[in-house]
Amino acid sequence: MPIDLSFFEKAARAVEHGKIRSYTSLSGSSKALFFSMVKGPCLLLCSAEAAAGELYSDAVFWSKALGSDEPVLIPPEGDPLRLANLRRLYSGKIAFIASVEAALSPIWPGDKFPLLKVMNRSAADRDSVISTLESYGYLQVPLVSGPGEMSIRGGILDVFPPEQELPVRMEFFGDEIESLRVFDTDTQRTVKKLEDVSIGPAVEPDQGPNLIDVLDRSTLILNEPDDIKRQFPDLSAMLQDKEPFYITSLPLKGEGFDLNIRSTAGFGLLQEERRSLEDFIKRVGELWKLYFILMVCSSEGQAKRLKELFSEAELEVPVLSGAAAVSHPRSPVIAIGKAGRGFVCQNSIVLAERDIFGKKPVFKSIKRSRVSRLISSIEDFNEGDYLVHMEHGIGKFIGLKKQAIEDHEGDFIVMEYLGGDRLYVPLERIDHVQKYHAPESVRPKMDKLGGKTWQRTRRKIRQKIKDMARKLLAIYARRTTAKGHAFSKDTELHREFDGFFLYEETPDQLTAINEIKRSMESLTPMDTLLCGDVGYGKTEVIMRACFKAVYDSKQAAVLVPTTILAEQHFDTFTSRFSAFPVKIDFISRFKNRAEQKQTLRALANGDIDIIIGTHRLLAKDVGFYDLGLLVIDEEHRFGVTHKEKIKSLRSAVDIITLSATPIPRTLHMALSGIRAMSVIETPPEDRLAVRSFVARFDPGIIEQALQKELDRDGQAFFVHNRVQDIYSVANYIRELVPGARVAVAHGQMREKELEQIMRSFFRKETNILVSTAIIGSGLDIPSANTIIIDRADKFGLADLYQLRGRVGRSNVRAYSYFLIPGDDVITAQARKKLQAIQELGYLGAGFRLALRDLEIRGAGNLLGAEQSGHILAIGFDLYVETLEQAVAELKGEKIPPRVEPVLELRTTAIIPEAYIENPDLRLSIYRKIALAKDSRDLKELVEELGDRFGTPPEETRRLLQIMELKVLAKKLAITRIQNSRGRIKILFMPEASVTPQEILKISRKRKLPVKFIPQGGFEIDLAGEKWPGIFRVLKNLLIELVP
Repeated sequence: MPIDLSFFEKAARAVEHGKIRSYTSLSGSSKALFFSMVKGPCLLLCSAEAAAGELYSDAVFWSKALGSDEPVLIPPEGDPLRLANLRRLYSGKIAFIASVEAALSPIWPGDKFPLLKVMNRSAADRDSVISTLESYGYLQVPLVSGPGEMSIRGGILDVFPPEQELPVRMEFFGDEIESLRVFDTDTQRTVKKLEDVSIGPAVEPDQGPNLIDVLDRSTLILNEPDDIKRQFPDLSAMLQDKEPFYITSLPLKGEGFDLNIRSTAGFGLLQEERRSLEDFIKRVGELWKLYFILMVCSSEGQAKRLKELFSEAELEVPVLSGAAAVSHPRSPVIAIGKAGRGFVCQNSIVLAERDIFGKKPVFKSIKRSRVSRLISSIEDFNEGDYLVHMEHGIGKFIGLKKQAIEDHEGDFIVMEYLGGDRLYVPLERIDHVQKYHAPESVRPKMDKLGGKTWQRTRRKIRQKIKDMARKLLAIYARRTTAKGHAFSKDTELHREFDGFFLYEETPDQLTAINEIKRSMESLTPMDTLLCGDVGYGKTEVIMRACFKAVYDSKQAAVLVPTTILAEQHFDTFTSRFSAFPVKIDFISRFKNRAEQKQTLRALANGDIDIIIGTHRLLAKDVGFYDLGLLVIDEEHRFGVTHKEKIKSLRSAVDIITLSATPIPRTLHMALSGIRAMSVIETPPEDRLAVRSFVARFDPGIIEQALQKELDRDGQAFFVHNRVQDIYSVANYIRELVPGARVAVAHGQMREKELEQIMRSFFRKETNILVSTAIIGSGLDIPSANTIIIDRADKFGLADLYQLRGRVGRSNVRAYSYFLIPGDDVITAQARKKLQAIQELGYLGAGFRLALRDLEIRGAGNLLGAEQSGHILAIGFDLYVETLEQAVAELKGEKIPPRVEPVLELRTTAIIPEAYIENPDLRLSIYRKIALAKDSRDLKELVEELGDRFGTPPEETRRLLQIMELKVLAKKLAITRIQNSRGRIKILFMPEASVTPQEILKISRKRKLPVKFIPQGGFEIDLAGEKWPGIFRVLKNLLIELVP
């Protein structure tokens, strides 16, 4: 029979009528089931954000299953979703869940909640709307990319309300809103039209009532009251007249009514109580006649895996929605949803994924479906940036300049070269100019305008790149002819192992897993590179590869650069493989000689399936029984001798090399075909964003941040990058936070001492680590979720990006504090940098630059020191372009000659400032126009301009028409089209395929006066024609000439 819900209904009614003040023994997600039964306005408070998030996730599942209203989670102050969710407070929602911290922060009262209602085709004064949005706290920016921003471009106003999934675009015509639509921050293009929209505030009030005040007449429920009293001792006095109700999972005698809802322990169902999933299936088969068994899986994929396991045991288990599952007449049954832990109540057993598979799922408040990356292909040029001109080399960007040329005007990029010479580049030729990309600290050597050094450098580097590509191609070819071990295709056991991964795989993760498994199943020895940021799921990919190797009775070795990483990997692997008969061990300096000998003996005898170790694994006394897979983590961090040993292993076994530094997608594409690579670019979806704060150095802020972390049993980093006084800083921290277990780590320590300190921190023997920037890579400590960086203005953006990445590695909210001195000490550049890192919840322009810096470091690590030097010499983008050409040439592909037509047509073709006021935006649009490859790109650009900025003016339409001619000219290998007082001169490259006969034939057909000229082209006399006529003639002529 289905779950008896009447038991929970009676419990909820008793609370509503005030008959009972507390319930005890509500195990697992039964609290959320009870809460979903309570009718009328209700507020449930938890001691911490993580507990509130888990209870909310459980309540979403049960409310859907019961057909009741979903609750609303109120995040703490500063969370971008807080304002969006608080607005639902005044829109009819009645069930709310919050942490005490979130509930006590001030909110907008209902009668004063700012709300701007906008309707399509309605009267509205643009300036009044802007003024209202400014009063709501919206920040004016050139391009809207995140919540709380607005952008003004003539009659177009973009705004991103925090409660909306995507931003809103209003187009004004006079005093009327002519169009109202939603747009995508990635493309800045319209997604759909709107009839109306309500826009709430972008900021929270400094003062006002809190959530408890506003929900004064609601049922107030305190979850685990002892935890709340311990963390918020003053709350009891505040709630004296509120008569709160209490719920707890503990069976407290004499305190409240015991509901006797037990945990699922003791039934032989939990992962820790059985040996395998086979035992679980068997036990469910025994219990389903006595109990109604409901199993909750977080995804369709996981539910399908579980169903398949039951099918193998000849037990058919349906997969249903929550509503259908709880009322299903027979069990066992699988429902799709998220539940933290199961429970046993009367005749029912509810099992969550954690009960079945043994790993806690991640909970998140509300999913915002996408994060803006802006227009990633268009780079901002800022004054002072170094640029690379294809013909003239590296110079400095001075700015944009409008200049008159004879009877028309044009926009130019001004570049300064060595000696102060200046180059004016017409903006329609901006595709000849690239931003110089190199790590932040590198200052390139500028070229002399008109000098020969640049061309010599390019020729030399082109040859070096070609040599490297030739070597890579040769290695790739050798491996394709070699014979290795073809691993078995996946079986049910492989799928069972995959099923123990509790999280939903990201698309990139799945692609990488499938690519690597396919390579392992081939007879050709695998040698693949797996790239991705730390925490993006590379470890799961290699664990599946290791399982595949072990299944075929082969050994797998995981080589890591540090002893700490060896131990971390050992713990991770041991936990992940715990349900399978796989013997895992590690070798490093943390083991004494006798232990190392024992491990090596077991490895040589085949008693160890997976060995994890440092370079100790490469020593002469290490022998394998039958090695099938070698995983190398961060190969560039190993020495020359170690790399030689790795090289000798390469021809014999399958190899996966891991890189925690991301590499640019362009480099990945350039190397495809000569280097097997898998790239993971998407972060786990349920990862909570790290909250970032920039603050003056303040003992109060430091104490509060550290104490808050320790109160939730977490750990913290305090980064102080000066060894001279780091111990004084550690003592200062000890005084600020008495009782904290503080350790110090820096690069001048002896290696063994440093390892021991890091190991103690990893094992939670210490809880605050005062260190230099050495923690920037190679650490994965999920319990460390606060980082304070002293003198953040002294760090590069990429370093700050990496340091911030040390926290936020789990489902716990993480915090980063960037401490700076007073205004008189900090430079303008540093202030700009810190402004960038404070952008919350998404990667802003500053972090895009930091990521680019990291990517170039990753490229250097991948390609080696010599090629890194070449990247610095000519800039990253030109390096990649040269590499692409070298690879194509070596593979025998036909490379068409580079054609860069110059069009001098004596007409004003620009983007006026009155149309696009912001110079960065104007520059980015010029670049998009110059990079258009065909008429389809140009047509889309016309639509984009109309959508984002309104109808283009005449001179911008002329610019697009000239680009249309340029696209056709490239196809015909035309080098120049020149208008000289109505005589149009068209010149061709020697390689051009157009014949004089074709030109004559088309000119006669169109009655055009044509004259052939000795420079390799022809002239047309169009004297007296204005621009529309000239454009029409040229366009039709070129279209007919294109083969």
